[in-house]
Amino acid sequence: MPIAFVDHYEVDYTAEPLRGTRQWGAYVAIFTPSGSPMHRDNVFPKHRVMADHVFTTEAEAEQAAHAEGLAVLERLRQPHQY
Repeated sequence: MPIAFVDHYEVDYTAEPLRGTRQWGAYVAIFTPSGSPMHRDNVFPKHRVMADHVFTTEAEAEQAAHAEGLAVLERLRQPHQY
């Protein structure tokens, strides 16, 4: 699973084959360090991004997952406005 580190965030992004097809899905999860050095806090659980879109190659899906992971991270980093 490819990983991108941005500040203290860990963005895990991957391409996975879609069951029963020859197509690929893009997936992302985001973690931060926890109080224990052996664990991470999952601030954005793994899910399929662009769920209505399938990719014909693993590389395309991985690239989309990476881009979406960075976009989600930017939203997480925005201060909450109430």
